[in-house]
Parts: sequence; structure tokens; C-alpha cells
Amino acid sequence: MKENYLDEKLIEYGNSDSYPFHMPGHKRRSLSFPNPYETDITEIYGFDNLHHPTGILKEAQDRGKALYGSLDCHFLINGSSCGLLAGIFAMTKQQGEILIARNCHKAVYHGILLRQLTAHYLYPKETGYGIQGVIEPEDVREALKAHPSCKAVVITSPTYDGVVSDIKSIARITREAGAVLFVDQAHGAHFGLWEGFPENAGKLGADLVVMSLHKTLPSFTQTAVLHRYSEKISEDQIRKYLGIFETSSPSYLLMMSMDNCIRYVKDRGEKAFTQYLGMLDGFRQDTKGLRNLKVLGKNDFSTEEAYDFDQGKLLIITKGKGYSGADLAMELRENSHLEMEMTAGNYVVAMTSIMDRQEGFDRLAGALKEIDTRLEATNNNLWEDRSWNPYKVQNTKLSIWEAEALPKEEREFKDAIGKISASYVYLYPPGIPILVPGEEVTADTIKALEQCLVRGLEIEGIPRSGCIDIVKQ
Repeated sequence: MKENYLDEKLIEYGNSDSYPFHMPGHKRRSLSFPNPYETDITEIYGFDNLHHPTGILKEAQDRGKALYGSLDCHFLINGSSCGLLAGIFAMTKQQGEILIARNCHKAVYHGILLRQLTAHYLYPKETGYGIQGVIEPEDVREALKAHPSCKAVVITSPTYDGVVSDIKSIARITREAGAVLFVDQAHGAHFGLWEGFPENAGKLGADLVVMSLHKTLPSFTQTAVLHRYSEKISEDQIRKYLGIFETSSPSYLLMMSMDNCIRYVKDRGEKAFTQYLGMLDGFRQDTKGLRNLKVLGKNDFSTEEAYDFDQGKLLIITKGKGYSGADLAMELRENSHLEMEMTAGNYVVAMTSIMDRQEGFDRLAGALKEIDTRLEATNNNLWEDRSWNPYKVQNTKLSIWEAEALPKEEREFKDAIGKISASYVYLYPPGIPILVPGEEVTADTIKALEQCLVRGLEIEGIPRSGCIDIVKQ
């Protein structure tokens, strides 16, 4: 049997005509990167130390600080997950309280577990298309009134789907309550860099902001930055916890990639963003006539659903009965060699960046029009599945860390109803939990999980299809 080697498979894929509508944001285009073996070093003399930067790495991070207008910029070579963990530890006390958006990344839940925090949840508004919408400022206000001891708030904006909340109002509310606001802007590293995209959360009043450069800008996978925008969070605390959660052997290749990315945006951003916005506008105009598919934009949401929207996220909704997001993603991959970022029940997400090429947008538009015509010919009854949403309000019976400490057992779905979940259960991507350890397994939750399986979506956190881990009683 022939052995498969990762380098050979990656080179083969890179040389193919497969087009990446997915991360990383460099879209496999080089920024004149040198031979990695010649530049892969450790902390030798003259090259500084990421955990105590005083020289060239401090200069690089200062360039990031200047680009985004923050007090401090920290390079993260463990991704935004590392920044989320460090930020949560810096802004809370052990066994304290935290208010988070339910659609936060799983790293936030890991921070809650490790810090043994009591979590209070903010649930996003549901949109007419079944996509999770904004966190309402008034919900933040009411939650902080109900839990006055809670002085830490974490929300995700933009979401994986590009939905942006009213950060300015939320920041004002948290400030009035004496709380600290941490915004996970992992999918918005391009925000605030050019007109046509929403403003950076830090400029709108957030105290801490984490951004994944690799998601929407030309930087290597797992590169991110953590920004401090106010004195309410101690810089010493940030450094302390980054020293815990970030590797002690940071990759100079990844740090060089971040520095190159920041320099590229500073020196060539005007031309790159202008071309990018032109291609996005042309694509949306080209696909306006679709009848069985739909490319969503800001105008498809009310302001109550989406305060703002990242037009760089192409959400393509399927409307033909019996034709799912998984069907669309598979057809785009197999017939047109177009790889999407995410597949959901009734839509796919095509992620774009300033490094995309006109060829990619033309190929995607052409493929969608071909599929749309064929769906029309099948005479499907048109429908818009706007009711399905697996992310429902759940009943908390135990804290996350209490449930994690107890023995667990596997049960079939039908036998788990009324029991307490022992695991996180989520679709990945985007990594938003359907169930969190310590929450009651309800009939509605089991129905949602069964619908996920029927739609061909992969559920993580279950031991096998049709079963779930519960707290052993």
C-alpha cells in the first residue's frame, strides 16, 4: 500500500485548480516569503524574545499597535484561542462570574472551565434566515443589572457569518456598569482598515480585542493579535497569562508572517482594498438574478437582526426543497473545484479577503448560475428554511467545571432526555455549542441534533452518531 505524505498532498493540492473560498486569508498567494528553513530560528542574540520584547519583536508589535490604534499589541502564535484564554484570565478572578454571548468560540468556554467561572449567557437574535444575529445592547444592560457582581463581558463581533453587533452601545453600557468588555473580533482583522467595512471594536470602546490575522488578511494559519485599548486591564496581567497559554518556543516564521502582513496592509492596503471592494460589488451584481439560490447582503437583514454586516462574507442560501447547504458545498467542490469555508443546514459560507482574484469570483458566480438554472429545471417547490436553529436557550443544572468533574456515561439520544450533558456538543465550524456540560438534555435539543445529522452536518462532542455523553447518576 502506497504511503501518503502530507507535504506531497499539500503540494499536489496547491498546484491544482481548486480555488480557496476559505481561510487563510493569503489565499495561497506569496508575499515574497523567504526559504522557511533559512529563517526558522530560536531566540538567538539580536532577535529578541516574544515574552519579554525589547528589540525587533517590540518594533513589529508596535507597528501592529499603530495600524490598529491600540495601547498594546501582542503577537499570538497560538491563534485567537490563546488570546481569548489570556484575556479571560486577566479580566476575572478564580470562581468569579462572566457574561458571554452564547455564540462565543469554544476557547471562551475552555477559559470558563479552567477559571471555574459561573457563566451567564446572552443569546443572539434569530434572523429570518435562521442565521444567528446580533447581541442586543439592552440584553447586556439587563443581564448586568441581574448579575451586578459580574464585571466581565465577552461577545463575538463579527460572527462567523459576518453579523456585527452595536459595539459602541454595548461598550457604553458595560462602562456604566463598571465592567470590562472583551470583543472576539477574530473574523474582523480587516475592520477599520478601509472604508466599506465596519469599524474596529477597539475604536468603538471595547477594552480588549482579539483578531485573527490569518482569517481575513495575508498571514499564516494560527497567527493573531491581542489588543489592549484601555487601562481597565493591566498590561502585566495580560503578559502574565500569555506567558502561561502561549508556547515558550514561538515560531519566527509565524511572527515574520504577521509583520509582513501588517507591512503589506500599511504600504499596499489602499490599492488592495479598492480592488477587493470592486470585485465584491461585481460579484453581488452578477448573482442578483439567482432564483433558487441567494447571496445574502446587509440589506437582507433588519437592523434588529444585524446592526452591521461584513460584506466580505458570502452567505449563499439554498432555497430549493431537498437541496441543502451540504449539497451545494459538495457540488461546488466536485464540479467546479471551489472549496467553501463552512457548510450549514441551508447555506454555505464563502470567505474572501484582499488576496482574492477576479478569477475566483467569476468561477463562483458562473457555478452558482449553472446550479440555479438546473434547480429551476427540476421544478422544486421553492422554500426558504427560516425556522431551523439548533442554538436554543438551555437549562443550566450544574456549572461547566462541576459537570466536567463528574463521571459520565454514553446514552442513546432518546434515553438522554431529561439528563445532564457531560460534554460540549457543537457543529464545527463554527464551534458554537448546542449543549454545554451541566445543561439539561431536552427533547428539543435532541430533535435539533437529529436534524443536524439528517442534513449531513458533522456534530462534534458525541461519542458516536445517535448517542450523547451524560453525567452518570
